[in-house]
Formats: sequence, C-alpha cells, structure tokens
Amino acid sequence: RDGGAAGRSGPPLAAAGIAAPRTGLAGLGTAWDEASASARAALAEPRLGPVARWASIGPYRLLTALSPGAAQDPAVSPLLSPAHTELARTAEVYLDCAGQAGRAAAELGVHRQTLYYRLSRIERLTGLDLDDGEDRLLLHMALKAHRL
Repeated sequence: RDGGAAGRSGPPLAAAGIAAPRTGLAGLGTAWDEASASARAALAEPRLGPVARWASIGPYRLLTALSPGAAQDPAVSPLLSPAHTELARTAEVYLDCAGQAGRAAAELGVHRQTLYYRLSRIERLTGLDLDDGEDRLLLHMALKAHRL
C-alpha cells in the first residue's frame, strides 16, 4: 500500500498492525479495527512501523477512529496546502519537541531565528496562537490526522 504523505524518514511501502491481546472470538471485530488502525498509523508515522502495536500508536488511537475529514479544521487547512509544506513540517516538529525551540531548530537544521520567523508565519497563516495550549493541540492533531 502507498504510504501517502512522506514522513521524516520517508513513507513505508507496507505496514502491519497488531491489536491488543484478546481471548475468544467476541472481540475479533475490535481486534481487526485496532490492527487496521495500527497499520494506518505506521504508514503515516514511519517511527511507529513497519509493524505497529495498538498500545504504542498514541494519539493515532483516537485519530484513526474518526471518519475521514473529521479532524480537518478550517484554521489549519491553509497550512496543509502544497505551498506551505515546509511550514507544516516546522509546526509538527516544533510541537513534537514540546515547543522547545532549541530542540526543534536542531531537528529542522535551521537557526533559532529562522524557526521563530516560521512560527510567526504559521500563526499569521492559521490565526492560531502557539502560546495557547488548545490552539497547539488543535494544530498538532490536525497535522497528524492529515497524514492518515
């Protein structure tokens, strides 16, 4: 299966998911859903795969349960256009680094001032305030969901 949008290490071409352990047939449907969701998460986030366990996919447990498009937000959608790929990556790395500018700049391979400039562009483009926890959560989840 095609991995969709490239992650930091490039998308895997195939992935597998492992559900939480169960006994009996009663939970077979749920196990299938968990395994499928885990595989989708591994395709979206290369660090999870190529074999992802349900217990280890973190926020993707919630995101994969949503219907396609349910995690889209009008504030974030301008950032997801092809013209802003680098800004979207900057936002996701910054949020993955818990807002630690030094770590994010190092991971992105840019100077701290470049990171601050990009973050201000992200705020202007989305109308979100990266100093606000709920805005950060919205942005982070929308970016993760976009890769599913």
